[in-house]
Order: sequence, then C-alpha cells, then structure tokens
Amino acid sequence: MIDRYLLRYFLAVIDQGNFSKAAVSCNVSQPTLSAGIAKLETLLGRPLFIRSNRRIELTPAAVHLAGHARRIEAEFSAAERAVQEETAPATLRLGILASIPAAWIEDYAAGLREAGGGERVEFIEGRERELTERLARGSLDLALTIIRDDARFPAERLLREGYSLAMSSSHRFADRDLIEGAELAGEPMIVRRHCELLPDTSRHFTARGVRPFFPARVTSDDRALRLVRAGLGVTVMPDSFRAPGVVRPRLADFPHVRDLGLLFGGHVDAAMRDRPSVRLLAAQVEGRSEEPFLRRPV
Repeated sequence: MIDRYLLRYFLAVIDQGNFSKAAVSCNVSQPTLSAGIAKLETLLGRPLFIRSNRRIELTPAAVHLAGHARRIEAEFSAAERAVQEETAPATLRLGILASIPAAWIEDYAAGLREAGGGERVEFIEGRERELTERLARGSLDLALTIIRDDARFPAERLLREGYSLAMSSSHRFADRDLIEGAELAGEPMIVRRHCELLPDTSRHFTARGVRPFFPARVTSDDRALRLVRAGLGVTVMPDSFRAPGVVRPRLADFPHVRDLGLLFGGHVDAAMRDRPSVRLLAAQVEGRSEEPFLRRPV
C-alpha cells in the first residue's frame, strides 16, 4: 500500500527539480525525503528517477505514475476540504504573487472587513512557480499572479502594467522622464531577487556595458523602496509601485509588461469564482488600471 506522503515526496521532486528543494517544500530533511523515494521505488519495483550531479530525470515508470499521483493528491485535497467545510466556515485559499504591491493587499483586506460577509480568506504569498505548483496540488483555490499566454489553469486577466526605474527624488536624474540604460553605468543597483523579470533586466544592462555594484539584494519590495529612497541605489520595478521620495522614470528600450489577474484551481467551480470575496478582489485590481482588460477567460 502506498502512503500519501510518498506520493507528495514524489510530486515535490518533479515540481522542484531536485531532492534538496523538494525536501524544503515538504518541510522534511533531505535524507527523510530520499528514504521516502527509495521506499516508493521498492513498493513499485521500479526506479523512478535517474540521478546525476546536475539534474534529475524521470524514468518511464515515473512519467506513468505522475498523472495518477496528481489526480490522487487532488482527490485527497478535495476530500479534506469537503470534511472541513462541514465543520467550519469555508475558507478561500488565495495565493499572492510576492511582487504584488502590499498596498493592494492591505486595501483588499480592509474591503473584506468592511463588507462583513463572514467569508474567511487565507493569504499565501509565493513566487509565480510556487503558486502554480500549489494550484496544481489543490492546496490553493486561486492566485493573484501573472497570467501567461500558455496558462495551465482557468484565468481572468485584470490589468497590464509595464516596468520602470525607481530612484530617489534627490537623484541627479530625478527630473528626467526617460533614461538610457547606458547612462546608469557606475550607478549602484538594488537587486529585487523575487522579480519575475530579473534575467531580462540583467541582460538589458549587460548589453549596454553596465555592470553595477549591488549594495543590496532583497526579497521585499517595501525594503527595496526604502533603500532607493535613502539613495543607496536604483532598481527596476513594476509601474504600480509608488512611495514618497521615490520617482519612476521610464527606462529606454525596455518594453516589458506583465499581465496580472486570477488563476483558478481545477477544482474551482463557477459558484466559487462568483463569491463576493473573489469579485471584490477582481474589482479592486481591475480598478487600478486606466485601461483594464475586459474580463475574459484564458
């Protein structure tokens, strides 16, 4: 008999790409996870992974098992939700992309309180990949995140925004509306390690001969804005970020944009999508754009 935790270990290795990250995502030690995978392979009588120093490859047996394992895990999650909903108010499990402005979430939380509908919403912050993995496992109901053209889940696009520089209002370029990347040679830059556009940003400046000193590498946009305001360096952020003492000039030849919206787990039906708490979130995000998307599925 295969225990559920063994399938969770197995799926975590597939989703994370290696054993160490999979162990972290399962909140166990790597030896514990490795022992679990070995036990699963013994029970099945087949190897599941081809291990090398650089990557993990799936065997044919693993490919065959993966689809069944995901369906089993989704059914487990659905069963847990069904039992919990009988004894407690339904909780909406909402994933929040780490690079969504905190002010948006603050306003949403205040809106929920003012609405007073008795709905419970659980906020789970994560990076884009983490959120999609949780949606696939059924441990999130929906996520406010980036909507890609090849979205794996039902989606609702709400807003499109670009990226621009963030610099102190006392910076020598603070009165400029447009700045060439090459003009920032020698400028210290703050790295937003959680930024979904970090590789593109790096390539943009490298192509223009800009190889800056990085005085800070952060995973908090609030901290990034405060360091920018203090004059420690400049950074690139989505246009929606604003703060007193920080100006947002455009970066020349940097046309990148992101589409934000809601991704829904495969178990979410029309009734859940139309819950007041979901519609409030969609309305608030859409209302932040001067040219919002018409609500449409992807």
